[in-house]
Amino acid sequence: VNRRVNNGSGAARGRGEGGARKAGGRRSEGARAMSQPAAAGPSDGQPQASREERPASGGKEKPASTIPPLLLPLAARRALASLSEDVSRSRRSRRPEEGRQGRHGRQKRSKRVVTVDSSKAKTSAEALKMCIQQLKWKEFPTGRRLLCDIYWHGVSFHDGEVSCSGQVNKYPGMTELVRKINFSRAVRTMQELFPEEYKFYPRSWILPEEYQNFADQVRVSKENDSSWKPTFIVKPDGGSQGDGIYLIKDSSDVRMLANLRSKPVVVQEYISKPLLIDKLKFDIRLYVLLKSLDPLEIYIAKDGLSRFCTEPYQEPNSKNFHRVFMHLTNYSLNVHSGNFIHSDSVNTGSKRTFSSIVAKLSMRGCDVKKMWSDIITLVIRAIIALVPELKVYHQTYIPPGKPGPTCFQILGFDILLMKNMKPVLLEVNANPSMRIEHEQEISPGLFEYVASPVDEEIKVAIIRDTLRLVDPALKKNQLQQSISAEYSAENEKEEVIEAEAQDRTDNSSSKEQNLAPLCLKQVFPKYSRQFGYLLIVERIALLFIRFLGIKGTMKLGPTGFRTFIRTCKLSNSNLSMASVDILYIDIARRWNVIRGDRGESGMCFQAFMEAIFHLAQRRYKTPPLREQVEALVNFCEYQLETQEEKIALYGRGTVDRRPSLAMFQPEGSRSGTVNHMHLLNRMSTSSKLPASSLPTPVDQQLVNSMSSRVTDCSPAASFSPNGWDNLGCRFCRNNRQSCSVIGINDVRSQRVKLTQILHPSVTSYFM
Repeated sequence: VNRRVNNGSGAARGRGEGGARKAGGRRSEGARAMSQPAAAGPSDGQPQASREERPASGGKEKPASTIPPLLLPLAARRALASLSEDVSRSRRSRRPEEGRQGRHGRQKRSKRVVTVDSSKAKTSAEALKMCIQQLKWKEFPTGRRLLCDIYWHGVSFHDGEVSCSGQVNKYPGMTELVRKINFSRAVRTMQELFPEEYKFYPRSWILPEEYQNFADQVRVSKENDSSWKPTFIVKPDGGSQGDGIYLIKDSSDVRMLANLRSKPVVVQEYISKPLLIDKLKFDIRLYVLLKSLDPLEIYIAKDGLSRFCTEPYQEPNSKNFHRVFMHLTNYSLNVHSGNFIHSDSVNTGSKRTFSSIVAKLSMRGCDVKKMWSDIITLVIRAIIALVPELKVYHQTYIPPGKPGPTCFQILGFDILLMKNMKPVLLEVNANPSMRIEHEQEISPGLFEYVASPVDEEIKVAIIRDTLRLVDPALKKNQLQQSISAEYSAENEKEEVIEAEAQDRTDNSSSKEQNLAPLCLKQVFPKYSRQFGYLLIVERIALLFIRFLGIKGTMKLGPTGFRTFIRTCKLSNSNLSMASVDILYIDIARRWNVIRGDRGESGMCFQAFMEAIFHLAQRRYKTPPLREQVEALVNFCEYQLETQEEKIALYGRGTVDRRPSLAMFQPEGSRSGTVNHMHLLNRMSTSSKLPASSLPTPVDQQLVNSMSSRVTDCSPAASFSPNGWDNLGCRFCRNNRQSCSVIGINDVRSQRVKLTQILHPSVTSYFM
């Protein structure tokens, strides 16, 4: 049969089936079917693959086997043709965008799907699953061997392994920092510096270490005001969901004083006159997203949850202290009350949306805009109190300069409204519940989880919009746009870049056109101007991190503390280095006992803060403490800046001007680089630049001009042979920013320029 087909194709080359029939005579149906592909064969008479076997893209033919296709049976050739079609179809389905022409004749690439590892999500798994489906992302509920873009942990940063290039929804150290004792200490530090700004947190005492202080203050207050009848609430440090909380009237009512050493507690003033709705006490669970730590980015949810008590409220007295359903708003407690109401409406029941409460208050004539403004202020100030020590934790587990994950976290703020509509912060939760179901008893002792419409409406939107804000594709597009804007010099290149940016914008808008607007509102850095002055403790944290020495540690050793004192030139006749060592030992030991770190040595961040307060009060005699501490921090930052400038100034000269240095040396002293080392060492360790002759009149005008511009923002500033003194403006102390008064001219460059003018003998050698 093959011989007859080959003969027919050679005799009737280029002709159809009829030509093959003339050359080969009558044939069977099988031979006629085999002659069709041969009729269109090449001119040399060699057999050619069938039309179905050709690649779909029109490229070079690749036979599936070393055996010529026409030597195979008909069924085998049909199977090969079908297989090639399946392969081509699968490739086209994987790359649906291939071959489509975008703007400017470029092919569009298929968009990579964002991957989320939800294997550690725990109670938030159901809400997270709904959000991933809405965003059309890819979820891995059991984990993934390959790297994921986002890792969602249920409890802490250390729940599981995280890739260096991924994002995780927890900050290292956040769980420890928002514990009741640590958070109270952080807020108390801010209250010492800014007492008026941090009145939103009730007065607190940490037991057992402050028990005597607590008893004395209560006794003195009662003696001064006989009508004062306070109530206090006792909260265990590690408690949650209302466990172990009780009310007392006097310090002697604290239970189990002997056990406080192993189980410390926080005692707070109880808010006895809260705002009531339907005669019930309630609190607000507001969700806050800490999107970034450096730079600081804070988002607040536009809606939250209102959780009600299940018994009508009465002011606390000895008869109703034990009635937790009247005084405690915790959902985990009140859900077991017979009066708890599960409602499918967001406006009724024992758990409602905060927006429904705002609507009721607005109908009463309350100033809800002022209330929201106070709540936003409270949240920003609370986060600012947490950030300094959170940065210490962050550099410990994710050291700067090393690859590590990017962090973000959703926090739960429990806020209580007083009768005068002033918000009071009760506590901050690092792991707010994201469960969207609640337990329902279907028979005595038998419970099942049913959907909660109120929880689903609030929590799903918060998780979904958090994912939208941390979308890796969004960050990549922003980075590409910034790079494109920076390096687009040629006109043609600029047009292409603008078109690509427009395509990305169109894609982003088309992706989110079916999604609701963001329920999260950015409040920082949007309102950074109003709260920038509160960041002084963060600047102290940066000093602490700078002198830690060993990467990954959280305690400052004695050598690091001495280096800090010497580098910042804080030792003088009134503070010898021996006094510094005594100060370090005293504060470090006491704080190790307070924190329970008896076997560990070193100075923690809170101990370093106490040392800073002590040094500031000793160096600057004029109160208040805030101005003393700010003056000390300014002085330390200035000394560090001066040292960095000298290193940069002299170090650049030794590398770039080494031949010219030898040219100016006397004939007998040209013996290499060693002759200059003593000069460089003496200049780098000296705290003062050598005196020089007065500048020329032209240079003097430049000095006066630049000096006047600096002193506009720092009235007490002056330029001396040692550099700038008494700088007050925060931007004038920062090497990486420009002062708003000076404009585009950087203060660092002006200092170097003034140094060149006032010290020509130095700049001729080292500039």
